[in-house]
Amino acid sequence: LLRNIKLIQPQDQKSKFPNYTMPREIITLQLGQCGNQIGMEFWKRLCVEHGINSEGMLEDFATEGTDRKDVFFYQADDEHYIPRAVLLDLEPRVINMILNSPYANLYNPENIYMSKHGGGAGNNWASGYCQAERLHEEVFDIIDREAEGSDSLEGFVLCHSIAGGTGSGMGSYMLEKLNDRFPKKLIQTYSVFPNQDEISDVVVQPYNSVLTLKRLTMNADCVVVLDNTALNRIAADRLRIQNPTFSQVNQLVSTIMSVSTATLRYPGYMNNDLIGLVASLVPTPRLHFLMTGYTPLTTDQQVANVRKTTVLDVMRRLLQPKNVMVSTPRDRKRNHCYISILNIIQGEVDPTQVHKSLQRIRERKLAQFIPWGPASIQVALSRKSPYLQTTHRVSGLMMANHTGISTLFDSTCRQYDKLRKREAFLEQFRKESMFEENLDELDNSREIVQQLIDEYHAATEPTYLSWTATKKVVISTFISLNFFIESALT
Repeated sequence: LLRNIKLIQPQDQKSKFPNYTMPREIITLQLGQCGNQIGMEFWKRLCVEHGINSEGMLEDFATEGTDRKDVFFYQADDEHYIPRAVLLDLEPRVINMILNSPYANLYNPENIYMSKHGGGAGNNWASGYCQAERLHEEVFDIIDREAEGSDSLEGFVLCHSIAGGTGSGMGSYMLEKLNDRFPKKLIQTYSVFPNQDEISDVVVQPYNSVLTLKRLTMNADCVVVLDNTALNRIAADRLRIQNPTFSQVNQLVSTIMSVSTATLRYPGYMNNDLIGLVASLVPTPRLHFLMTGYTPLTTDQQVANVRKTTVLDVMRRLLQPKNVMVSTPRDRKRNHCYISILNIIQGEVDPTQVHKSLQRIRERKLAQFIPWGPASIQVALSRKSPYLQTTHRVSGLMMANHTGISTLFDSTCRQYDKLRKREAFLEQFRKESMFEENLDELDNSREIVQQLIDEYHAATEPTYLSWTATKKVVISTFISLNFFIESALT
């Protein structure tokens, strides 16, 4: 475990090495009610971290910053900052709420698209997908303009939910077309999974989820899973919020999104672009679903109860299931394990503390790794925003590729099978052209998701590499990269 540690430190402002001046821009796409709500919280957070006010103007105290704003923002002719964001929805309610907020003038109004009839997708994947197909020329005019305005576009980040109509259906269509139109650009998603502990008022939620999971499997390079079940549990158990609101849960999500992009905005020697993050976490094309954990979590009411934080305390807590933002029930049939881990540690950290902490983790066997590859723990030390006041000395985010995430897909498939067996609630699907003649797309999507589950199960076994050979799975540079680092360090 320790032999394969990569410790990535933030770049010193006075370093003899040149700073990373080449911008690697990322365009954010926000789809549907959920995508636009979490997107709004994300931009509010980024504005605070970079010293940008709600009008897009740089605050007087933030003019000497060494951060890299151009990854997510660009400057207009009058010097104010505009997010590289495209806001899409088939009904106007949430976008109108954004346009009536203090941050209304932050966004480029030409990058906001609402369907003219404003009827929404009715929580139906097929409706969202087919409407997106009809509207794609208008939508891609916006995306193409943003892409052409970038000097060195690295990729796209898509925020959406997999359970509703617009985020799932329109999101699926956008994933397919982005792949076709920008085949060499990375596509990362922040995908919100439905709360499994509540009875949903969207009866076709399992159909929507399975159809979207197929596109996330086939067309995304990296999917950060945001599980509403775990997010609500963390809000209730860890933050002592009995009935968390959407806004409170979305603030949790915005924290995850901002810290996961911290190394891009405060660049160091490694992990300073999206491909550096993804390549070290994703071993094969399909095993690209990541879970996250963050500590310490506090609310404004808990400021008085601040405890002392150390690197060991933070790294140990990140491995505890109660701090992980995906609910993965114990699978007695399999020994689920980590494929890879990236810990982004922020704050006042001495690198020797990191090495000692990793030694303790190894001694206590707190993390079980895949048997067919090197135990890959990376630690990136990232600078904090000087404009965002925090009560803790050290904080950390874990981005982990763990085979246990397959239990979430398995649960979705079981719900799907119950409905599909009875052919329940399919009337609205049959009204759309792609389902008029048959329901093959549903069955094919279910098969793709099952193949994904099977591959995660195979990854828990020592025979995974021979299994991939029989399935003709392409192994990425993940393994060779990590073996190279291991041999170099030893």
